Amino acid sequence: MKALALAAAVLLAAASPALAGQPVRLKADTADADGVVTLSDLFDGAGPAGRVVLANRTASSVVLNARMVQAVARRAGLDWDNAEGLKTLVVHGGPVLPSSAGGSAAAAPATAARGNVEVLTWARDIATGETVAPEDLVWSKAAVAPSDSPRDPEAIIGLAARHPLRAGAAALLHEVSAPAVIKSGDMITVLFQAEGISLALQGKALGSAGVGETLNVENIASKKTIQAVVTGPGQAVVGPQAEGLRAARSTRIASR
Repeated sequence: MKALALAAAVLLAAASPALAGQPVRLKADTADADGVVTLSDLFDGAGPAGRVVLANRTASSVVLNARMVQAVARRAGLDWDNAEGLKTLVVHGGPVLPSSAGGSAAAAPATAARGNVEVLTWARDIATGETVAPEDLVWSKAAVAPSDSPRDPEAIIGLAARHPLRAGAAALLHEVSAPAVIKSGDMITVLFQAEGISLALQGKALGSAGVGETLNVENIASKKTIQAVVTGPGQAVVGPQAEGLRAARSTRIASR
C-alpha cells in the first residue's frame, strides 16, 4: 500500500506542471486592428490560445473587465497573474505595425488627432434606470475633459442612469446614481435611532432612490413630508444616522 501511495504521489507531481497555465504578460499597449479583440491583442506569448475572442470593438476603444479576461485566459490555458491588480483593461483600435525589432507594436488610436485628452464616453444608448456595465464605456479623445468626468471606469460601473444617455456623449458622474431600491409610491418604513430611543413610522415614497440617497417621504399619519436616507429596499432613516450617511456619501463622491 505504501508503494502504491508513493507511486500515485509521483504521478500527481509529474502531472502538475502540465495542468498549470502558460504564464503570459500583459502588453504595454493593447490594441486590435480589425475590431475583434482576442487574447493575442492583450498578451505577449499567447500562442495558439491567442485566437480566443474576448469582445467585439464597435467604437474607438472598448473597456474589458479584468477578472473576466483572466477567467477566459485561464480556460484557454494561459496564466495571467494580474500583479498590478487592474480592474479594467482598455483596448484601443488601430493598425498593428511591425516594430524595428521584428515584432509588433500597437499604433496609437486613429482618433488621437481629434483632441488632446481621453474621456470616458457611452458606447451605446442607455435608458433611464439601466445599470452601467464595463462594456458600456469607451475611451475617446476630446479637446477638454468635463469637470464631472470620471477618470476611473469603476467610479460609475454598477450605477444606474438617471435619464437617457446618448452613445458617444461624455460619461458624467451626475448622470448616474445607485440603482433604485425604492420607487415612487412605495410604502416604506422610516427609522429614527438616537441615545437609546428607537422609533419607526410608515411613509409613502415621493420619488425613486438608491441606497445612500436622500428621499422625500410623506408621513402617513401626519401627511407631512420628511427627508430620509435610503438604507435598503423599503427602508430609510432620519436623524443622526441619516446625517452620518449623507456625510459619508459626500466624501465618496468628492474622492471620485
